Amino acid sequence: MSASLIVGAVIVLLAIVIIARTVNIIQQGYVGIVKRVGEFHSIRQPGLTFLVPLVDSMVLVDIRETPRTGDKQDVITRDNVTVSVNATIFSQVVDAKLALFSVSNYFIAIDQLSRTTLRAIFGGMSLDDALSQRERINAQLQAQMESVTDKWGIRINRIEIVDITPPQMILNALALQKTADQEKRAFILKSEGQQQSQINIADGQKQAQIKTAEGDKQSAILRAEGLRQATILEAEGRAQAIETVYKAIKDAAPDPTLVSILQLDTLSKFAASENTKLVVPVETAGLLGAAQALRSVLDGVPTAAKS
Repeated sequence: MSASLIVGAVIVLLAIVIIARTVNIIQQGYVGIVKRVGEFHSIRQPGLTFLVPLVDSMVLVDIRETPRTGDKQDVITRDNVTVSVNATIFSQVVDAKLALFSVSNYFIAIDQLSRTTLRAIFGGMSLDDALSQRERINAQLQAQMESVTDKWGIRINRIEIVDITPPQMILNALALQKTADQEKRAFILKSEGQQQSQINIADGQKQAQIKTAEGDKQSAILRAEGLRQATILEAEGRAQAIETVYKAIKDAAPDPTLVSILQLDTLSKFAASENTKLVVPVETAGLLGAAQALRSVLDGVPTAAKS
């Protein structure tokens, strides 16, 4: 009886094992690589799948994008500076059969490939380029790795350089260089500001001088215009005065005797000055003689009669 129970228990256990190996569930994000008698047979998609007991075996392959951050490694740049570098690689299995059968362990293979590629890329550039051109490093690293991983059924979606750490001595030198550059920029900005200030002052003085010259010019023009108007008005006034005097004399119709007396009166006013020299025309000489004769006649008249 006990032997029958043992045999029955063994049969039940074998049935459970066979069913467990026959019925499998593949989770989303994975595919199953089925090997039959050790040879590749098929690729099973996520969901419920059945295998031939004791003949088929299945290996699950993760086909999701997998980020892997490598360990820091020391690389030497073109100018013989040792820096510590690590990068994060985002890879994805696109052909599960190649990933499983073309390389023994694609995780280790990708890690080792990234190390050698990093050394090659950093060895071809200077420290300044390595610190300032991360995007270029990422692109070169991805392109060179993809040319190898394609035959493994692995796609490199992107690569990001996480950290580039130069030696402390180099960091100190870079800090001093940065400080010197900032001081240089500050001096340049200060000198440019002073230069611009002097230019602005010179422009202001120039504009002020131009405005002053324009004001002087306008003032001179206005003074000349005023003088011209005054001269014109004065000349017109004299002309009108002469015309008025001439008209009055013409209207009065003076006789020659009155004209001669007026001439004598004018000459006497000129002669009253000690510094005056008179040049008497010939026509006036006879008139002077007649005037002298008239004066003599008047002087001969008795005083009482004059009074």
